[in-house]
Amino acid sequence: MVDRTELEGQLKGWVERLLGEMQQQDIAVRRANNKAELQALLDADFRGLIISMIHKFEAIRKDSCLRDNVYVFIDEAHRSVAKDLGTYLMAAVPKATIIGFTGTPIARTSQGEGTFKIFGAQDEPGYLDKYSIAESIADETTLPIKHVMAPSTMTVPADRLDKEFFALADSEGVTDVEELNKVLDRAVGLRTFLTADDRIEKVAAFVAEHFKESVLPLGYKAFLVAVNREACAKYKRALDKLLPSEWSVPVYTENAADAIDRPLVAELQLSPEREEDVRLLFKKPAEDPKILIVTDKLLTGYDAPLLYCLYLDKPMRDHVLLQSIARVNRPYVDANGVQKRVGLVVDFVGVLRELKKALQFDSSDVSGVIEDLDVLLQDFQQKIAQAETDYLDAGEGGSADERLERLVYGRFLAPEARKAFFEAYKEIEALWEILSPSPELRDHIATYKHLSQLYAAVRNAYADKVGFVADLAYKTRRLIEGSATQEGLGRLTKSVTFDVKTLESLRGEKGSDEGKVFNLVRGLQQEVDEDAATAPVLQPLKDRAERILKDLEERKTTGLAAMDLLAQLAAEKEAALKTARDSGLTARAFAIYWTFRGDAALRGAGIEAMEIAREAEALLGRFPNAAVNPDEQRRFRAALYKPLLALSKDERARVVDLVVKLLLTEGE
Repeated sequence: MVDRTELEGQLKGWVERLLGEMQQQDIAVRRANNKAELQALLDADFRGLIISMIHKFEAIRKDSCLRDNVYVFIDEAHRSVAKDLGTYLMAAVPKATIIGFTGTPIARTSQGEGTFKIFGAQDEPGYLDKYSIAESIADETTLPIKHVMAPSTMTVPADRLDKEFFALADSEGVTDVEELNKVLDRAVGLRTFLTADDRIEKVAAFVAEHFKESVLPLGYKAFLVAVNREACAKYKRALDKLLPSEWSVPVYTENAADAIDRPLVAELQLSPEREEDVRLLFKKPAEDPKILIVTDKLLTGYDAPLLYCLYLDKPMRDHVLLQSIARVNRPYVDANGVQKRVGLVVDFVGVLRELKKALQFDSSDVSGVIEDLDVLLQDFQQKIAQAETDYLDAGEGGSADERLERLVYGRFLAPEARKAFFEAYKEIEALWEILSPSPELRDHIATYKHLSQLYAAVRNAYADKVGFVADLAYKTRRLIEGSATQEGLGRLTKSVTFDVKTLESLRGEKGSDEGKVFNLVRGLQQEVDEDAATAPVLQPLKDRAERILKDLEERKTTGLAAMDLLAQLAAEKEAALKTARDSGLTARAFAIYWTFRGDAALRGAGIEAMEIAREAEALLGRFPNAAVNPDEQRRFRAALYKPLLALSKDERARVVDLVVKLLLTEGE
């Protein structure tokens, strides 16, 4: 059971998958398209799954089905069954087990008991099962929501909100957006305040500036929730003066009287086809619109992970409020791997000033997960102060570059120390991205900038491949890139040629031996990765160099000792490359010689590795297309078997396979 056409549409994909699974198991499925079809199915004692909207139960005959093995599953149960439709349903199937699903149960309404009375009469806690907001955040299926009050010059005075909204809403028993709109229709003074042209201009100016500074740089999108359709139209007109017109689109229900009574509302009304396009385009990061202006549509059931900020300019409470602000709590990771950390609500009304008043059901469930943005500011201040103490003290003596290098290759030499620093920094960076720009951050800019530069330096110093700003998030990257120079980073992230001459030159330069070791090994790694022909010769040297590096990280050796060991490897490298030049072989053919030069099986059979290499090179001249032509490759392999007849069958196959891989495989 669902209670609205819109919800039936939202559930369509899930329902279709479910129906497919059930039909595969020969379970009959019927959709009740009208009341007559529903009555006929009940009268026929149908066995299977029926999908219906609850309004089709209106006037359905009492005791239509008396079986006790009927199960009714109701979505949005808090509003579906509390009135006459629920009575018709329960009378039609009096022995059925009825299970309700809702994110916003109603404890009590002005008309009496709510969801718990209907569904949980025999359950002490009221729930058959419960999945709290805090649990969903812990499971990373939703994000925490943070809220901040808009400037007081735009917000509704607290006494007016109490008198004209909270008191009236209490007496009316608001459980859904339609009931909320009826309450607001009666709150004439409040509605007049919220739709006044001069106020809408002020709010639109704030929204435009906030969106450009705090939302757009993160790559996210926003909702502007207005009090009614007229306000939506006015906000669209106001925002178009401040932002590109394609950035914002109003989405609201249609009314035939609008053409005469509300011409601006009618003018901006979307066609059904355009609205469908807008819903899809809003979910795509590279597409417009960036801001949807709404009042009732899209406030329930519409999932857009890109939605980060909700500008709330409509009085709400309880279920409508929670469902609306939950639009921003969907997790999202962009193409660059940057995570959305929270959802943000900017409150122009004041309903979030007192959460217990605004969310009267299960207030304990929302404690700690819907918090004022000031909580994040306090968290940021505490964390950055700790990080400054833990990470930014490089000691006395030396230039700024030398102090930075001491930090990078001293404190962060061990992988565990780097991991702890990266995790601490990323928590601070996430808070900065959410809070910036904010005047409270003014005194922390220099510290945060130094911390971010250190993070980039450490990431790049120990990375196989380097980038000037590592994986910094968007606002932080802009802050760092705005610097004329990034002290020390160039020296920390350079890759050098791994040879004897370079190594000896580095010994005479300033800087830590540990840093020189990392740069030398990085150079060797890149050479092996980029030159497939010499890779077989250099790979064993690379493996040994990486073991030296690991010993250095684990402090089993010193930087000076590691430099001496790398010097031995560099000498071996030069000797190997000289042998390659003197051999007269191509690079790939020499790789064959180098691979088999100490092979025990070949030596035992009296076969020289150089002989195999020369034979393979000669055969490639006879079969030049062996790498791409299967027939030529078969002939190449057959010819290569002849000089290997002294080997066993398995050994011949092993040698031939390896020669083919070294000589013929493209990109190896």
